[in-house]
Amino acid sequence: MGGADGEDAGGQAGRHTGARPRRIDEIAVHSTLNDGTAVWLRTITPDDEELLRDGIARLSAESRYLRFFSPARELPPAVIERLVDVDGHDHIAWGAICSECPGWPAIGAVHAVRHRGGGPVGEFSVAVIDEFQGRGLARMMAAALLVDCRAAGLVELDVHILSENAAAKRLVKSMGAVWTGESAGVAEYCLDVEGALAALRADRDAPGVQDVLRALEGGE
Repeated sequence: MGGADGEDAGGQAGRHTGARPRRIDEIAVHSTLNDGTAVWLRTITPDDEELLRDGIARLSAESRYLRFFSPARELPPAVIERLVDVDGHDHIAWGAICSECPGWPAIGAVHAVRHRGGGPVGEFSVAVIDEFQGRGLARMMAAALLVDCRAAGLVELDVHILSENAAAKRLVKSMGAVWTGESAGVAEYCLDVEGALAALRADRDAPGVQDVLRALEGGE
């Protein structure tokens, strides 16, 4: 149904003929959403600023508010800069592209940012373009991100969700997130990386998630 190849973040073929294992950021995962729409998941790089801006602009005002706590169509430059300031260790991010849509638009992104101090805890966030919500994309991107987080030594992720964001709450709770409190209309959860991966592996009703895990974890 899907798989991985050696395409780099720019979509160019990168064949690996030696014995050296491929780094996770050299892998692109091709699969389908629950409704059969073809998608391509890959790591986000600093070169993706325009894709990111376009994706944010395509979010509805409500979705932008739920993700960024602001309905503004254009985010401040400093926020955009932080979103693309990805190094694969302290800031890990995966994005999704609709590979059957004209122009191959960006349709979702998921981030994990390590807390200052370099410890094993970070913060998780996810966004999906409105027309692609409810098709399993968030879980697929989360699976890729969590495998990457584990490789980078992140063991827990904090999640801050507006209290009215029912979809985001369902997502993190389905991965075993534990509620830790609520303040000023923001619910706080803690997501254990290994526990979340175990929950996703057990979800055999999500073939796209299983595609991602097979591609990134191999025979695990």
